[in-house]
Amino acid sequence: MKYRITKNTKIICALLFINTLYCKAEAFNRDSLNIPEVVVTGSRNEVDIRHLPMNVSTINESQIEKREEQSLLPLLVEQVPSLFITSRGVMGYGVSTGSSGGMTMRGIGGSPTIGMLVLIDGHPQYMGLMGHPIADAYQSMLAQRVEVVRGPASVLYGSNAMGGVINILTKQQKDNGFKGHIKASYGSYNTVNSDATLRYRYKGFSALASGSYNRTDGHRPNMEFEQYGGFAKAGYEFNKHWNLFADVNITHFNAQNPGTISRPIYQNDSHITRGMASISLENSYQRTSGAFKAFYNWGRHIINDGYYEGGVPRDYLFNSQDLMLGINWYQSVILWQGSRVTAGVDYQHFGGIAWNSYIDGSENQIIDKSLYNIAGYIDYRQSIANIITLNAGLRFDHHSVTGNHWIPQFGASIYPIQTGEIKLIASRGFRNPTIREMYMFPPQNPNLQPESLWNYDISWTQRLFKGSFMYGVNLYYINGKNMIQTVPVDGRMMNINTGAIKNYGIELQSALHFLKMFTLNANYSWLHMENPILASPEHKLYVGLDFEKGRWFASTGVQYINGLYTALDPQEREQFVLWNIRGSFAATKWLELFVKAENLLNQQYEINKGFPMPGITAMGGVKFKF
Repeated sequence: MKYRITKNTKIICALLFINTLYCKAEAFNRDSLNIPEVVVTGSRNEVDIRHLPMNVSTINESQIEKREEQSLLPLLVEQVPSLFITSRGVMGYGVSTGSSGGMTMRGIGGSPTIGMLVLIDGHPQYMGLMGHPIADAYQSMLAQRVEVVRGPASVLYGSNAMGGVINILTKQQKDNGFKGHIKASYGSYNTVNSDATLRYRYKGFSALASGSYNRTDGHRPNMEFEQYGGFAKAGYEFNKHWNLFADVNITHFNAQNPGTISRPIYQNDSHITRGMASISLENSYQRTSGAFKAFYNWGRHIINDGYYEGGVPRDYLFNSQDLMLGINWYQSVILWQGSRVTAGVDYQHFGGIAWNSYIDGSENQIIDKSLYNIAGYIDYRQSIANIITLNAGLRFDHHSVTGNHWIPQFGASIYPIQTGEIKLIASRGFRNPTIREMYMFPPQNPNLQPESLWNYDISWTQRLFKGSFMYGVNLYYINGKNMIQTVPVDGRMMNINTGAIKNYGIELQSALHFLKMFTLNANYSWLHMENPILASPEHKLYVGLDFEKGRWFASTGVQYINGLYTALDPQEREQFVLWNIRGSFAATKWLELFVKAENLLNQQYEINKGFPMPGITAMGGVKFKF
């Protein structure tokens, strides 16, 4: 039975959000939010977020650590307006049929996610054949900070960034000496989360190593998930101008898909290994900064597609090996006062091989294909008299199949008052078709062209009471064409460029620090889609309250989702309210105890059609610091 939200519940949620905008000024801590926020994702170089025309949401290391979550993605769903990521259970997103982890931003993205780009330290992360990110690869142990661009970032990052960008900035050690932790927790459905990290720094040399093990039985039979992960990073600062970093990240997970409630599936198991390695040489001077980066991503997938009731087990396994390697070079220069020019070149080679392996030892190749993409871009920013910052960017992109494409962007940040700014941006986003869409499986079409859209934003952000209170309002409009859809052509299904997108909406966010120990934050997004897609809610609201004093920390949050499409033919929509709490106590300098409970209202709801989500769940654990 699905829970229906009453009128009173809606009013309460609205009042909670409005409360963040109108709390009394005398309660504010006047210094807490007054530090200018520096980001890198919207510009490649470090810049005050107020000078960027696009909207960027940031999640810091403290928020990530206090969340006590194995994956970064649930935290992003709460904290970033317009971002939604599908899930199907206690832990694990999986791959292939019945998987989750589909990401959408403002109705752009989908499942598989091929309209949003995930980066790790600025390097693109997606499966070389299928063209989508692997949600289970983005663990919290990697991240020092996450920056999310809401809207296209194709000028700087190219294909797949037409809906937005999630950039995971990895951890590093800044203080001399050793530092580390060991953490373990246990909870509902025999769920285990554990990880350990060791950091070291001596003068210019720094190193970090992390490992994790996570598992759950799942809240349904045949829904087990198990994951192993490791991350290592080392760097050397030659001097204050030059530094070198290298890292490697490997995760392996085994996932089971039980199928929908109405149509269970058996032996639908996935065994996935994903890896990433990179090396970066960075420079930073008073008037110029930049980097040369090389990266290599790889994957190994073994999937049993299973069988339904009354069927027979399959006599083969789907296998694939994929890769993506690339080079990024960019340099930013201050030509004269108030200016900043960034120019760069990107090269990517991606592809792989897929085959079926049969129990008799024979194999049947599905595809062996690789493509490449090379691009150059320039981005110019000019500040005038501390009143306005203008921005213009242009990318020339060449794809080995679809050819040449130009991608422009124009924007401005205006400061009518010292505490507030107006942002305006018009940006084009695009996505090249994937190898899967062009060459794999019956709907394939090698003549596909890139998807394309224009996104228009206007926003207002203000900081009051010496930065203790911040609020922002953003309006956007998206108009897209050439969307790839699978439709009947001459009696058979085929991928063709036929779809259109017209989305518009509003995003609100606010943060308040008061009484020195409380932080109240809220965000809300409303989305209208002329052509609905799955997993893009019409209404999305989150209100959270944090308490921190001495050795105690407590947090509670309420998320309201309404108008979430779980099916399109016929249309079915879902709504629900999730209430979560978590808390921790630092018993000593080296020992911390923590607990958390989720879905305290015991909501019955679905995000993926046919996959009911768990009710109340709880976990507790310990963290040893040294």
